[in-house]
Amino acid sequence: MPDGQPEQTGAAQRPDHPRSRWVLHVDLDQFIAAVEIQRHPELTGRPVVVGGSGDPTRARQVVATASYEARAFGVSSGMPLRRAHHLCPEAVFLPCDPPAYEEASARVMDSLRRLPAVRVEVLGWDEAFVGTDADDPEALAHRIRAQVHADTGLSCAVGIGDNKLRAKIATGFAKPGGVASLTAKTWLPVMGERSPQALWGIGHRTADTLATLGITSVAALAAADPDVLTAAFGPKTGPWLRLLGQGVGSRVVVTEPWVARSRSHETTYPVDLTDPEQIRREVVALAGRVAADVLSESRTVARVGLKVRFAPFRTQTRAVALSPPSRDAGRIEQAALEVLGRFDLSRPVRLLGVRAELVTEGPDGLLEGGA
Repeated sequence: MPDGQPEQTGAAQRPDHPRSRWVLHVDLDQFIAAVEIQRHPELTGRPVVVGGSGDPTRARQVVATASYEARAFGVSSGMPLRRAHHLCPEAVFLPCDPPAYEEASARVMDSLRRLPAVRVEVLGWDEAFVGTDADDPEALAHRIRAQVHADTGLSCAVGIGDNKLRAKIATGFAKPGGVASLTAKTWLPVMGERSPQALWGIGHRTADTLATLGITSVAALAAADPDVLTAAFGPKTGPWLRLLGQGVGSRVVVTEPWVARSRSHETTYPVDLTDPEQIRREVVALAGRVAADVLSESRTVARVGLKVRFAPFRTQTRAVALSPPSRDAGRIEQAALEVLGRFDLSRPVRLLGVRAELVTEGPDGLLEGGA
């Protein structure tokens, strides 16, 4: 098996999940902003920021995405809308419209599935893996870009790899609107001197911990002592990080429709909540919305969790298992309130969220609780 690719387990070993010779990662350019610009062509070439209600004067709203013109001013996803307005006051601010993005995403995925001899794994609204055994993956990548644009009017970048990890990282070199390749042969020449944080799955905290071990590059991570990594990160994460450094990843592209493992709703309040009874009412309302989602899909809940963000910005989460798992809305509400009782509500609350982890069917046919 090339480049040390580990054997896959579970569903990936089934005959309907073959390994692909090549994996392409398709990533739509400025997707949400691009959909809005399609709906409002007069905004073409202007800085566009999408997030929340679209009103940057309202507190506690964040940027969902920004057009490249807005990004040139320093606007980025996750940034408070007020900060984005400060950086780029001439930007057009628009509210989020998830149904429009879902519809546009569906058109893109349908376009990909119409390509011959490919397998498509949807990762989200704006990205997917495409598995292929084609002799010329670069020609396929250019065909993907042309076909998606012809079918939807949207632009995408395509990364080519001999596994998912390399394809995903290659896309970063391809954006916007290009094609790039990253394979076992080019991995260390391209990635070796870069920070471990350049790897898919490594954030700044992990990179900081690696730095304390003297591991400040991808090449160093690839050659790191497994025992040192295990001691620092544990018996699962430590070896996994070393494999990341080596560029090892899966070549299995799973075509089954994605099934949600959880449903959640959360609210950030314009004014902090301080009354315990009001907090309780808000949790009940959020639990009701989650229960409605779950019941509309005829799903069963295995665990109920609660997220509480206290002012100024400290977040805590707690959860409880339902035994047995349940579809009863009253039981979901009761569990959410039970978890609420585990929090110290003496501090102001700025955000509440309720999450239901769902029962799913595992690859062996057994039922598993969502994670």
